[in-house]
Amino acid sequence: MRLLHTSDWHLGRSFHREDLLAAQARFIDFLVEVVRAERVDAVLVSGDVYDRALPSVDAVMLCDEALRRLAGTGTRVILISGNHDSARRLGFGADLIDVAGIHLRTNPAGCAQPVLLDSAEGPVAVYALPYLEPDVVRAELGCDGRGHEAVLGAAMHRVRDDLRRRPGARSVVLAHAFVSGAEASDSERDISVGGVGCVPVGTFAGVDYTALGHLHGAQQLADGVRYSGSPLAYSFSEEHHRKGVLLVDLAGQPGGAARVEMLQTPVARPLARVSGRFEDLLTSPVWEPLTQHYLQVTLTDAVRPREPMERLRARFPHILVLTFAPSGADRDRLGSYAARLRGRSDRQVASDFVEHVRGPADDSELRLLGAAFESVRRHEVGG
Repeated sequence: MRLLHTSDWHLGRSFHREDLLAAQARFIDFLVEVVRAERVDAVLVSGDVYDRALPSVDAVMLCDEALRRLAGTGTRVILISGNHDSARRLGFGADLIDVAGIHLRTNPAGCAQPVLLDSAEGPVAVYALPYLEPDVVRAELGCDGRGHEAVLGAAMHRVRDDLRRRPGARSVVLAHAFVSGAEASDSERDISVGGVGCVPVGTFAGVDYTALGHLHGAQQLADGVRYSGSPLAYSFSEEHHRKGVLLVDLAGQPGGAARVEMLQTPVARPLARVSGRFEDLLTSPVWEPLTQHYLQVTLTDAVRPREPMERLRARFPHILVLTFAPSGADRDRLGSYAARLRGRSDRQVASDFVEHVRGPADDSELRLLGAAFESVRRHEVGG
């Protein structure tokens, strides 16, 4: 049984106001070609198909084209909603689309109802767990705890109960979550609840392969537990990522190790972050290989140059971000905006803003901020 694991397409997303739809369309071309060339039995899409709950018309058209072309190859497609998607909108018409071999799984109630794939070695049960917003789904899953570990644990308990009734079946789980020990980047939206967003890797024990989505860097967390990563870079923190999809050959019997190969996706334009003095960046041959990259530039001059962006663009036409970090005592205070936000949740950023404007927020104000962010998150997930 040959599977193709991919996730985090984020159709419709831009990169510092650069439209990425053409690059995303090239990825879809690549994906369809791989499915044909490698004779893929099923494509697993582990959430964040779109970049927002209300995607643009162009993004919806590209998704429609992708699913239509994949269905035309004869492969099966199993797709879950992520935290960026509206589960209800993405899941529209799911029962009707099933007959075409496109399985949209966005309803948490169906997490223990697998998509069954047939092969010469026996059946493969694919359990598709959409993004589970704890406060929205915990009653439905009969879960007493509050948090991602509790609701995913409850969902996996249902999965294992169903799997026990399928002796000899190999098992695959799709999930969209932040698993402990994984490495994040700057472009994933925070999904923490009450400060706790991680789930232990052991949550997925007992499954032959777990196809994770949410984090944009491809990585292996345990035997058979992997993130495919996003097919394109969506932040400069991903400049060193190898972007791709994972070709997964399941073992012929339950418990066997899967063989996994990364196939690199087309790079629309490479990224780089550079730091230096203005005149050196304009004249040094050291920077010549980067003239066609998307660039984030940090100038270290003690005095801000005149019209720096316009002059730098004469050499680097694809510079997207320009920041200043003067050498000397003020460097930390004037460091890049991305660096100052790295690792901070939305609520922490809002609290920092309140402190910057009029002094620290008190406990009641912090509770209001937390409630506001939770309300927005539930609204986006519920669609």
